Amino acid sequence: MSTVNAPFGLRPAFHPSGLDRAQALANGIASGLASNILKGQAIKYSTATGVITPVTGTEAFSGAFAGCEFTDTTGRRRVSNIWPTGTTYQTGSCIAYFYNDQNIVYEIQANGVLAQTSLGDEANLTTADLAAGSTVTGLSQSTLSTTLVGTTVQGQMRIVDLAPLVDNAWGDAFTVVRAVVARSQFFGSVVAI
Repeated sequence: MSTVNAPFGLRPAFHPSGLDRAQALANGIASGLASNILKGQAIKYSTATGVITPVTGTEAFSGAFAGCEFTDTTGRRRVSNIWPTGTTYQTGSCIAYFYNDQNIVYEIQANGVLAQTSLGDEANLTTADLAAGSTVTGLSQSTLSTTLVGTTVQGQMRIVDLAPLVDNAWGDAFTVVRAVVARSQFFGSVVAI
């Protein structure tokens, strides 16, 4: 699996409590937002508007998008794992779902090789892949950069384990790792150890 470049974005693997539920935010996406938001894509709160938007760089973020529901302008209720760019909805009908708990451990594919020595280090999401994904399946193709930030430097995610998947090992061409949000929008950010 990790010898093939098949990214899937940020996929919740587990939470120490056993609960990795998505948060529901009423009116959580601005009607007409001119960006796709795909399942597994990193999102942040817009402090100017109080809605979620996709991460566009190495900034702090809140978690991963899980889907949405809304009533479109024709009166039809829509449930989707993608927010299609430019979508408008009836006022007050949108609910955005996203993972927001900073204790959630995510699985994410790296954009190359990661060794076991990357444990405890941090890396940023690959900027070129932040908005990548399929508008057919609605799934993100975000990846984690193999360029580690090093000790005492802040990265977006901290690598905590190898994902226990079939055919996934340290040093594979596209290693799948487990990582937590390190550059959090709301909680204390931590530097690599």
